[in-house]
Amino acid sequence: MSEIGGPEEAPRLWRVNRTIHELVKDRGFQVSDEEINMDLATFKAQYANNGGAVDRNQLNFFTSHEENPADHIFVYFSEDKSVGIKTMRKLLGILAEKSISKGIMIYPEKMTSKARQVIGAMSQNFRLEVFHESDLTVNITRHFLVPEHRVLTQTEKAQLLSRYRLKETQLPRIQLSDPVARYYGLRRGQVMKITRPSETAGRYCSYRIGF
Repeated sequence: MSEIGGPEEAPRLWRVNRTIHELVKDRGFQVSDEEINMDLATFKAQYANNGGAVDRNQLNFFTSHEENPADHIFVYFSEDKSVGIKTMRKLLGILAEKSISKGIMIYPEKMTSKARQVIGAMSQNFRLEVFHESDLTVNITRHFLVPEHRVLTQTEKAQLLSRYRLKETQLPRIQLSDPVARYYGLRRGQVMKITRPSETAGRYCSYRIGF
């Protein structure tokens, strides 16, 4: 891991910033193409000082869902090397102030076990997700070996189960900790549609349920 504020910080955070905007967009939220397509020189000019250190506060953003404008998400870049309860309280305070229930925290080094416990403790009121910066330096869903993934709506899930006369327990499972499941924010009981190319059928679809 490069040192915070070191010469490699701006290039690393440039990649992280691009990936998190792609992630949010792939979940159906409104995102500026300029932010995704921004080159490194522009990123440095906008977010870094002369020494190359990036002001993470400037990278924070919130946006609304394309189909449901009342659905918001806030992305928070932690400045703290070690994320503890204090940092989590700060994020929760921002979410409460903005009346947003969904938050993603991106942290540079480590997170304490007590900070992780906050995620579960507040799950009834807030849906919090956390990513280490290294998780987002490369967008794994853009790799040519990773097939197309899409989270089904509840209606689509019901139609799938009805069409094939299946119970949820009969579907193959995918762990919520799976990198692609985390990218799309898959929740327990949601179904992921995976589309692969097929030499005989053109495209082959399979389904997995989050657990």
